[in-house]
Amino acid sequence: MTQPSDEVAIGAALEVRARAIRAKDADATISCYGPEPVRYDLAPPLATVGGQARDRGDLIAWFDTWRGRIRYDLSNFSIAVGGDLGFAYGFVEIGGAKQDRPAAHTIWVRQTVCLRKLGQAWKIVHEHTSTPFYMDGSLKAAVDLAPPGAIEKTT
Repeated sequence: MTQPSDEVAIGAALEVRARAIRAKDADATISCYGPEPVRYDLAPPLATVGGQARDRGDLIAWFDTWRGRIRYDLSNFSIAVGGDLGFAYGFVEIGGAKQDRPAAHTIWVRQTVCLRKLGQAWKIVHEHTSTPFYMDGSLKAAVDLAPPGAIEKTT
């Protein structure tokens, strides 16, 4: 494959994962990761590694906190490829109706993903998802932000 087609393949792999998350399909979501991924996710702990990062039960528990489908839309992703490593970063809009809230809500997060070409497939080997927090001493997460050009939503 040439580099441009690798970039297309990485974008497609990220979209496959996004569709799996939207459908709350744990097995399809996990299949997007390499055998020993490292994830820095929104929820504690600070890092999950290897088998823990591929834990089907943790993923299902998170899916179960949502009523209906999850909104998980990728936005403004940039992709670069060098050999068997790919790097992508952008924003993700996550939303929907939570089990413990009467109304649906949406937040924007930042995401950086490193992928490795394993055989003919691009697999996620590192993922970092985060939200900024206000530096005013409150330590409050800045979940009211949206990337440039996006319609800001309230939570």
